[in-house]
This record gives sequence, C-alpha cells and structure tokens, in this order.
Amino acid sequence: MTTGPAVRRLSAWDAERLRGLADEYETPLYVVDLERVRENARRLQAAFTDEEISYAVKANTTRAVLDTVRETGLGAECASAGELQRAIDAGFAPEDVRYTAVNPPDRDLDHVVEIAADNDVVVTVDSADTLERVADRGFDGRLCIRVLPGVGAGHHEKVSTGAAPKFGVPYDRVADLAADAVDRGMDLVGLHAHAGSGISAEDMDAHRELVSRMGDLARDVVDDVTDLAFVNVGGGLGVPYREDEPPLDLDSVAEATRAALGDVDAQLGIEPGRYVVADAGVLLATVNTVKETAETTVVGVDAGMTTLIRPAMYNSYHEIRSLAPEAADRKTVPAMVAGPICETADVLGRDRQLPAPERDDVLAVGNAGAYGYEMSSQYNSRPRPAVVAVDGRESSIAVRREELADVTRLEPWSE
Repeated sequence: MTTGPAVRRLSAWDAERLRGLADEYETPLYVVDLERVRENARRLQAAFTDEEISYAVKANTTRAVLDTVRETGLGAECASAGELQRAIDAGFAPEDVRYTAVNPPDRDLDHVVEIAADNDVVVTVDSADTLERVADRGFDGRLCIRVLPGVGAGHHEKVSTGAAPKFGVPYDRVADLAADAVDRGMDLVGLHAHAGSGISAEDMDAHRELVSRMGDLARDVVDDVTDLAFVNVGGGLGVPYREDEPPLDLDSVAEATRAALGDVDAQLGIEPGRYVVADAGVLLATVNTVKETAETTVVGVDAGMTTLIRPAMYNSYHEIRSLAPEAADRKTVPAMVAGPICETADVLGRDRQLPAPERDDVLAVGNAGAYGYEMSSQYNSRPRPAVVAVDGRESSIAVRREELADVTRLEPWSE
C-alpha cells in the first residue's frame, strides 16, 4: 500500500491537466485530489498505529472530501453544529464523531444535544458554563472536557490556542469540573487540548509539554474521579508551505507524543485537519491584468482574498506557479499577484519570481486544500468559486460556482 511522498509540492501537479480543468470549469477554481487525501490519511495511520485519529472537519467540509476521509477509517472532529450535521450526513458513525466547540451559541447546543440524545456523539465542553448549559438541555451522554493547558504553538499568533484564555477550562479547575460532570450523571469519557494550528518541527518542545501536562491531568482524573476512554491532544500537524521547508517526520512526532503522554489507561487521540487536505488542493486563477510599476509587475487575477483569505489574514505564504505552456521559455520577473478586491491586503503573493505574465495565463496556488474554500466569502458581493474533485483521471463538481443571483438569494426582495 503506497502512501505517496511526504509532501506534494506544487511542481508535482500536472500543468496540462490543471489547464484543462481551468478550461472546462472556469476560474477561480479549487481543485482537490481525493487520492492525495487518501495518501495523507494512510500516512497518519501508519505512524499513529494504535491511536484514535479524527479528521478536523473545519479544514475542508466539502462532501467529496468528507466521504473520502470517512472511507479511510478516520473519525470526525466538528467545531460547530453545522460541521456535526455535515459529518452525520456524510455517513460517519455517530460514535466516531466528536463535537468540540468554543463558546457555542444556544442554537448550536440545541441541535447538538438533540442529535446526541439518539446516538453516541461525544460532546466537548469548554467551560463550567457550557457544562451547565448542556445539563439544562437534559444531556447525560458521552462528555469530554476541553482543557486550557497553558502551552501554545502554531504558525501564527491568531491560531495558537493552547495558552489563549478563550479556549478550554483552566488546567487547575478540570478535576473539579470532571467530578461535577460525573455527579450530574454524565458519562465523562475524555479530555481534550489543542496547542494550535500549523505546528512545525520547531514547535515540538511545546507540543511535548502540552502532551505531558495532559498525561499528568488524565492520571489525576482517573485516580480521583472516573475512568477515561481517551485523551485527545489535538491536531495542528504542520505542512511545508514553502518550497524549501521539510515535511514533518510523522514517525518521530508519534513516538514523541506517546512518550510525553506516559502511562495512561486511556487511548491517545489526535485530530489533524490541515495535514490531511492542504497539499491535496490547489487554487487556479486567470490573469486578467498585467501592470508594470517601478517596484514590481502587478499581476491581476480573478481570485483574491474572498477566494483565499489566508495571505491577507495570516500573512501566509502559498507557492504560485505559472501554468502557461511556454512558461519555461519566458524571462523571469519580480511580481505581485493581486486580486480584484478593493483592499490593499488583497494580495496572494508578493516578491515572487514568475515567468513574465500575460493576460489569460492560468496560475496555480499551492497548498490550498485546507482553509481555502472553507474561509471564502461574498465580500464585495463576489460569488464564491467552484470546487472540482479529481480522482484518478475522473473529475466532477464538488461545489458549484455561485452566480450573482446567489449573492442576494437570501434577501427578501429576491424571493
């Protein structure tokens, strides 16, 4: 059974095929390779052989991806009632689904508790207040407590969660809350924590510290309160967005995680999202404007921050490649790839060395499978792009392209 290379670089995508997809489905267009999703899942399963692996659904919720992930045997970790419903609709077994929300709205809790009443979905609470709220709704099922471990990591401060007070029950209050949950008749089955998103090899000390703290806490809860089925230490496994960055050594990460947790009579769990789908996706955009300036060549494309917000929001780097058939024969120029949104931040890439661009060229933006379409919007009243799923030589629409009528569809006057 092959697991493919540890990372799929943008150069590994077939340029001719991507151009064909752009011609057939138009741009901007997200392309997700389902076989690569399978490869990434298999690689995780090969490293974390005895652990519970749950896919963090928020990374990419398209039905084609969820179906593929479910077929590999991974579970589903959901951050909202909508994600929970998507996972159930995609056929995930309820006992393999966990709801892990932050400050959940009442409407979410109403829906989640109703679903959990008829099956074994695990409901995670992130505060004593949330425990009270699920109890008020009559919940007495499988419960998990999210812990604020005091250790954060990740590729950007905006996604470093382990030390942010927004996330989880303070470490020193967890045992008391666990006892309260048991006294209320709930089935406390697990503890959960998450350091952050995009964890790299440089973050492993923080990861090990988080896991070690969770091991200590789990042993205390087991000794003083109740048995646990699992201790979940989150996801956030990073992928190399830059061409010269090495991939994570998953075997070493798995070994370090087990060692840091120590001896606990509960199954270790992880919840990767980005790792499963990031390099399984690319974004295709068409050049519509080329403008020479004193500083750089501005390459205007039909995709922008409403299509892929990560560069504007996190200052994230995504490799950009020209798919022009004769790209290799063109001279290289310094370029800024910018979108059509009326914001200075609407730039997909700065200071890039690209083959001299021409109108109607197609560009590919790499590592767009995670938090790409998921975070797209209709800002500036721009319809969201289409998503096409490829599987071998087959391709099909996974999400249809919005039209202008979709932008106003929910307004009363349009009915």
